[in-house]
Amino acid sequence: MIDYISKPFRWFFKLEAASGLVLLISAILALIISNSSLSYLYFETLEKYIFFGLNNFGLKLSVLHWINDVLMAIFFFFVTLEIKREFIQGELSNIKQAILPIIAAVGGMLVPALIYIYINLGNSETLNGWAIPSATDIAFSLGILSLLGSRVPISLKVFLTALAIIDDLGAIVIIAFFYSGDLSIFYLTMMLLSFIALLVLNKFGFKTFFPYLIIGIALWHFTHESGIHATIAGVLLACTIPHRKKEKDFSLLVKIEHAISPYVAFGIMPLFAFANAGVSLEGISFSSLLLPVPFGILLGLFFGKQLGVFLFSYVAIKFGFAQMPNNSNWFTLYGVGVLTGIGFTMSLFVGNLAFIDNTQYIDGVKLGVLSGSLLSTLFGYFLILSTSKK
Repeated sequence: MIDYISKPFRWFFKLEAASGLVLLISAILALIISNSSLSYLYFETLEKYIFFGLNNFGLKLSVLHWINDVLMAIFFFFVTLEIKREFIQGELSNIKQAILPIIAAVGGMLVPALIYIYINLGNSETLNGWAIPSATDIAFSLGILSLLGSRVPISLKVFLTALAIIDDLGAIVIIAFFYSGDLSIFYLTMMLLSFIALLVLNKFGFKTFFPYLIIGIALWHFTHESGIHATIAGVLLACTIPHRKKEKDFSLLVKIEHAISPYVAFGIMPLFAFANAGVSLEGISFSSLLLPVPFGILLGLFFGKQLGVFLFSYVAIKFGFAQMPNNSNWFTLYGVGVLTGIGFTMSLFVGNLAFIDNTQYIDGVKLGVLSGSLLSTLFGYFLILSTSKK
């Protein structure tokens, strides 16, 4: 029975471990190419515009925007499917199980944001990046945790998974409310009508994805034109995909989630990492890391995440609001808190939105995210390695 229950988790962690490795390779390749003789080709390709459509009806975006606006909408669609399933039938459906990762996630978002704000007080332009160090990269952090094998109990892996999922939910809310542009009432109305149409499909129990997909594409277009970031369309679409406890033999949500997960893990996320992790290191010195944007992100990810997650978890457990994950201790719990400082893809994504009108800060965002994530990876891995038993 235990093997049967844990089988989906073992499959998920195996997938996430491999995905984390592919993400790492993609980021390293981006850094190598962007600092080689091929750097001009790398940056020119990302800036090249591509038209998709027929005659005057279609969409023309740069390669970077196709990745960040279109493909990442699919990523957020997938993430929201995970979140919805977890709240209906997974680890987050039981409040006793969910309370610790929820409290830990709040601390892990709040403390890094406060650290960044403190470092950047007085500069309204750089202050806009306050949410960058609040994000956790679920694939990367779980990938590192999976490398430790049996040293880490499955309860801590589940804790990190739930925490990262709640973190993603927080990032979605932040993007929707704080990183939207000038809003168009017409397109917002069309968004609302499209969402209502999707809810009608859900209400009448449509069990094929095609009608959801057609309306979802229209929803993406309306969202893109409305001033709200286009990835929110993926979130709204996922919210309407049916998943009911009583339908034990079939769930459209689970079917779609399993169908697209390899493409998201090994296609979209590595491509995003490759397109966004490239930064020219020419003229960059240690003092570059001490500039407000990279320094705030570095401190937020490396110190803020671990402090926020651990302190909020400690208080919740000590006051009896939550229980310590099974077979774990304070050292391993703290180590997992350190690993939540691996922001990477989510932090880079939020950084692109935060400084969409001030691109001079983007290189600083990349420096802060990469250095903060690297420190969190190394410290968290070796901390758990040295304090846990095989």
